[in-house]
Amino acid sequence: MYNHTVARLTYRGLLGRRRAAILFALPALLIIISVAVRVLTGVDDSTAANVLGGFALATMVPLIGVVAGTGAIGPEIDDGSVVYLLSKPIKRPTIIFTKLIVAIGVTVAFSAIPTLVAGFILNGNSQQIAVAYAVAAAVASVAYSAIFLLLGTVTRHAVVAGLVYALVWESLFGSLIAGARTLSVQQWSLALAERIGGEGAITSEVGLPLALILLIGVTAAATWYAGQKLRTLTLAGEE
Repeated sequence: MYNHTVARLTYRGLLGRRRAAILFALPALLIIISVAVRVLTGVDDSTAANVLGGFALATMVPLIGVVAGTGAIGPEIDDGSVVYLLSKPIKRPTIIFTKLIVAIGVTVAFSAIPTLVAGFILNGNSQQIAVAYAVAAAVASVAYSAIFLLLGTVTRHAVVAGLVYALVWESLFGSLIAGARTLSVQQWSLALAERIGGEGAITSEVGLPLALILLIGVTAAATWYAGQKLRTLTLAGEE
């Protein structure tokens, strides 16, 4: 199910000069903010949770997911080079699965690890806040990668659609509208962080069992449908 050639090409595309700049900029900004907050306010669990939840999980993780998820396949479809890949004797589900693994790896590396480092800077992992948010970022990375990879297969405007989802739905509606929170990857991952963190340190609007079901279900459904769309694209190219 995993193809090393597809993975190598995908990594090369994702870590090109333009995307790499974006991928490095957001974690660097998180670290700078964390250092500044620590210097100005000292160690405070509430402040640490606000920075990690408000910027890292709510903004940085989905944005990196957009870059990695859509970038894993979207540019190849846009410029037509995906036809060359599809002409090879590689099963379509293998292509999608490989690109998903690459997108997850990149998203986790550029979001979960910086979140962990920022958490230790902010409060030294008091009440397991740093670890809890890092785990939440890693879990959210899986779902975001699948969702945005799917967007890359269904629309040529995947980046715009991804930004709208990440910034409007997740960051705005998911934070302000109670009903939207249940359908928010951010809240699903927070449910796991709540279980890991100290009592009352982190809260989620979704129970852990439901959150896990939704995370697994959305990831699986998005991956499967992306494979189906790629299969359709293949048939169109052959025609």
